[in-house]
Amino acid sequence: MNIQTIENKQELQAHINALIALEPKFAPVYAQVGLPDLRHKAGGFTQIMRAMVGQQLSVAAAASIWQRLVDKGLTTPMAIQAATDEDLRAQGLSKQKTRYTRSLVEHNIDFAALETLPDEEVINTLTAVIGIGRWTAEMYLLFSLQRADVLAVDDLAIKVAAMELLDLEERPTPKQLKNLTHDWSPHRSAASLLLWQYYGFLRQKTAIPL
Repeated sequence: MNIQTIENKQELQAHINALIALEPKFAPVYAQVGLPDLRHKAGGFTQIMRAMVGQQLSVAAAASIWQRLVDKGLTTPMAIQAATDEDLRAQGLSKQKTRYTRSLVEHNIDFAALETLPDEEVINTLTAVIGIGRWTAEMYLLFSLQRADVLAVDDLAIKVAAMELLDLEERPTPKQLKNLTHDWSPHRSAASLLLWQYYGFLRQKTAIPL
């Protein structure tokens, strides 16, 4: 099985060129926002745990809690197994996120093996963990595994930007967006990156939250 990835700016440029050929409406968007940052992340247990810790928190609050966990050495499966719930709660983890973290440890995911699995199998593996939804799994595919065909249809910014791009009257549902963008495959990661940049451009242009 051929797993497509985007590992550098040259490959991203090629995907954007192919995407524009499929959907010419991206041409003016690309002219406005330029080549997006790939924002690659290392991946593995620590990356997923950090994403879970940061859910529904401000960037500052998430960073503070994560740093406390790092300082106490509570960011590895072995350390978490040895720690009590009170140890984790003392660093700022809620009861719910303590449960999520325990679930992540219990599933004992082989993160190296994820690199060779198809996208949907990666999503199924990750979302089996309590507290990991499809959006988080897709972010892992896109930024840690560098997969080339990921469109996060549940993402608010992508829905708003797609509404503008496609001249829709209202924000599309995830199902509608999936159907509308099916033909962008296998270049949907490039579309995600451009739509996030476009969302930022639209917010600056209007100077109001979208």
